[in-house]
Amino acid sequence: DDDRRETVSDFAKRLGAPIVLNGGYFRMDLNPAKHVGILKVDGELIHAATTSVLRDEQRFYLHRAALGFDSDNKMGINWVSSTGDSVFYWTRPVRNEPGTPGERPDTSYRKLWNFRDILGGGPQLIRNGEKYISVDEEVFFGTSIPQVHPRTAAGITENGELILLLVDGRQLISRGVDLIELTNILFDLGCTEGINLDGGGSSALVVNGILLNKPAGTSNEREVMSALAVFAD
Repeated sequence: DDDRRETVSDFAKRLGAPIVLNGGYFRMDLNPAKHVGILKVDGELIHAATTSVLRDEQRFYLHRAALGFDSDNKMGINWVSSTGDSVFYWTRPVRNEPGTPGERPDTSYRKLWNFRDILGGGPQLIRNGEKYISVDEEVFFGTSIPQVHPRTAAGITENGELILLLVDGRQLISRGVDLIELTNILFDLGCTEGINLDGGGSSALVVNGILLNKPAGTSNEREVMSALAVFAD
């Protein structure tokens, strides 16, 4: 609609999808909303990848993690950048540390990522079968992202299956999880690649038209800008 936001339930109803959960970060203070990080849908680049952020008046260049689907629905999770309409993945992230911006790697570390749909998030949690939480590299330090929150995440198993995970939080029966706990859950589920997505009050899971969780401990859904939808064959 005009503000470019709707609830996960609205996504599910409009798309006719049996399973939908929230997707990437976005600016809640803007109308219309603006995605934070890359968003590509049906081959159209809606928002470019994040290239840099400021922390304590220091400029950090970065490549943040994203989840991608190609035309055959093959999936991947990589650190990405974009130039014009082209998207690239990087075999290594920028080596940022709190207080110390890393050197920008040369383009020999990047390759074209021709995926039809790409959803930015971060940080990456699992890479090549190993736990790798790239909080510093993706410059999520100095934010609340690493702390305990309700969570939405995605993982890919060794045989190419997609795992979509939501952890409820901010309530007596479920406080939420931090990134280490979230990574351990995905790892125990057999994921060899994993990514954190938008969480907190945005985390919502709708199955067959029913909201299954309590977003941030309530029954009210936050309007979000992007979502992941699963369609029946």
